[in-house]
Amino acid sequence: MANKSLFKTLVGKLIPQTNAVNSEFAPAYAFSPKQALAQYAATGCMNATFYATAGEQLETVLKLANEVEPEFVAKVALFCRAKGYMKDMPALLCAVLSVRSGGGPGLMAEIFDRVIDSPKMLRNFVQIMRSGQVGRKSLGTLPKRLVLQWLEGRTDEQLFFGSVGNDPSLADVVKMVHPKPTTKSRQAFFGYMIGREFVSSDLPEIVRKYEAFKSGESLEVPNVPFQMLTSLGLTQGNWKQIARNASWQMTRMNLNTFARHGVLEDREIVKLLAERLVDREQIAKARAFPYQLMAAFLNRSGQVPNELADALQDAMEIAIENVPTLAGKVYVLPDVSGSMSSPVTGYRKGSTTAIRCIDVAALIAAAIVRKNPRAEVIPFEQGVVDLKLNSRDSVMTNASKLASIGGGGTNCSAPLKLLNERKAVGDVVLYVSDNESWVDATVLPRGRHGPGTEMLRQWNVFKARNPKAKLVCIDLTPNQTTQVAEAADILNVGGFSDQVFEVVSQFADGTLNDQHWVGVIEATRI
Repeated sequence: MANKSLFKTLVGKLIPQTNAVNSEFAPAYAFSPKQALAQYAATGCMNATFYATAGEQLETVLKLANEVEPEFVAKVALFCRAKGYMKDMPALLCAVLSVRSGGGPGLMAEIFDRVIDSPKMLRNFVQIMRSGQVGRKSLGTLPKRLVLQWLEGRTDEQLFFGSVGNDPSLADVVKMVHPKPTTKSRQAFFGYMIGREFVSSDLPEIVRKYEAFKSGESLEVPNVPFQMLTSLGLTQGNWKQIARNASWQMTRMNLNTFARHGVLEDREIVKLLAERLVDREQIAKARAFPYQLMAAFLNRSGQVPNELADALQDAMEIAIENVPTLAGKVYVLPDVSGSMSSPVTGYRKGSTTAIRCIDVAALIAAAIVRKNPRAEVIPFEQGVVDLKLNSRDSVMTNASKLASIGGGGTNCSAPLKLLNERKAVGDVVLYVSDNESWVDATVLPRGRHGPGTEMLRQWNVFKARNPKAKLVCIDLTPNQTTQVAEAADILNVGGFSDQVFEVVSQFADGTLNDQHWVGVIEATRI
């Protein structure tokens, strides 16, 4: 009789051999170049993460962008700007297209205005082009023409508001491309911006109002970005006017600032700000990440009134309205291991976000529980962490509970193993992780690959018991590998915008195309 310790009966379908190792040198499955580029573009902010430096990310993205056709690079840039709300990565991919053969420059021209859709994005693009990282140190003829067209297509007011920021400043960009003004106001404004002679009376009205306030000739606070005003010795009354004029995003970011300057002592203004924060149209227009609302809520000072804290929670409920209601029994498995303590947008000197990957994972898990009250949350690190959530609690409350636990090694198979031990029945299993499982792995000699990951083995056991079940893996970090290879019943998707929820919803209800997330990007129209 055959030795049963060597020839165990295989449960479920055949497990493919791993073909890569992750950052912990544990067995993993490599993403295709298209999937990997999409993953980096949706999660990479060109800052150091727990596992990679900013330089390593850049090197990887440039390599991947040259392994796929230029049309896909253009679609990734469009998707990750319009749907993922990313900044540096779409600008980088535009710059890459400027030097790609096979129609890259023409594709860059096609997508330029949709990707480079703000002064900040324009400055990012120019800085990347001049850095030499994509193979050139100057803009070149076509990029220069696109930048000129971009400037010509904006009003004087839009350019003035966009002049906040440096390295390069918008004035630096104007000096580089030498635009030819077609109106007296534009001629005066460019002279004003770059320190050349100009006729004061020809300046745009908003610039004249700003200069009048700045010089003390006027007491009327101009409706300009508040960064232009903060060095001018503002009074409490000035700050109140700034708060009244503030955008949704500025309001979210500056509640503590308003509190310090006595603005929130005015009940009328508190009511105005609360109404602004929960305005659906303004929330959509701001293209805010749900985690940014969480940051504002968690970081508010004790001087911020409860009405505004409540408004932030209500705004969160609105921001996550497209979280899917999933049919059947749902399990949400957030990774709370030590590597998830990395800032979600990476480490950056002087501007590292306080929001960690674990905070975003907790937020996603809490949001799904809110829309799916029967969903069960099973946090994991080197093992399963026992924690119960109440679906009736707010998203903020449950996210805070989840983000306060964990810290050990990563064992992605642990929650599936627990479900299998319980003989659990389920329809959707959803992971939120950085995919760097190693506690459950046999570390192999360099260059060797194993018979499969433990997570995939445990999924096969679960799948044999629940043949219609689907597995979703949301990855929050730039990555080239996964613990479960893409399959008809397995979706790998990256990012932390609400677009992820749309892809998950389509996958769960069977309307996502055969190429899954890559297929969604391929469907983007240029």
